Amino acid sequence: MRAFALAVLLMGTVSPVAVSAQRDETLADIRQQLSVLYVEVQRLKRELSTTGAPQTDISGGGSVLARMDSIEQQLQMLTGKTEELEFRIGQVVNDGTNRIGDLEFRLVELEGGDVSQLGETTTLGGDFGELPTAETPDNGPSTELAVGEEADFQRAFAALEAQDFRAAADQFVAFSQTYPGSPLEAEAHLRRGEALEGAGVVTDAARAYLESYSGYPQSRTAPEALFRLGSALGKLGQTNEACVTLNEVEIRHPGTEFIADARVEMQSLGCS
Repeated sequence: MRAFALAVLLMGTVSPVAVSAQRDETLADIRQQLSVLYVEVQRLKRELSTTGAPQTDISGGGSVLARMDSIEQQLQMLTGKTEELEFRIGQVVNDGTNRIGDLEFRLVELEGGDVSQLGETTTLGGDFGELPTAETPDNGPSTELAVGEEADFQRAFAALEAQDFRAAADQFVAFSQTYPGSPLEAEAHLRRGEALEGAGVVTDAARAYLESYSGYPQSRTAPEALFRLGSALGKLGQTNEACVTLNEVEIRHPGTEFIADARVEMQSLGCS
């Protein structure tokens, strides 16, 4: 792995400089080590850049639920890779930060400066503190809502209840863009689909329901999202897909209130 090799390279580039060397040569050596280290940090940044179009293919044939399962598998795989890279990059950052601090201390000491005035070494890449983790709504510890987040959601929801469907859809889109990873994101996608369906844009509504369910299959709103997805597919004339999707409501979410609604919808579609 390039990230691991980079960590080894960082360890090699910041080896101790002999204090017994001549003053000018020692300072030059330390400055050179700092320069090399910063170059390697830039290379590390490039590790975080994409190299082209994503290779994931989820647009193939099969039912909607099969494609949802494929999406879930891809998400799990990518999550695992992300966690592995995050751990390795974290090791590089910690090691590099410690070594830069050591070099800065020695540089100030050799130049006759006051080492007591040195502050804490800035973390490589900037100090972001503890990064927030994305959480599935109602599927773990709740996160505190951002200022105005609940108010913006309630404003969009009020527009939906007032049957101002276009305004509601636009506001839910704005909400998802303003508060990515929000605990209310699953419901925001769901209600956007409901607003679009009310506006007669059933195809886009189905996409919103699918986005809500595939992104948060264990959330509180997941059974409703799956039911509404099946219902929307039925309205689009995709009866077979609709029947399979509606049947999955009871299989995937037993004991929920939308099972009865799904059965009624399946009966109206003539599902076998």
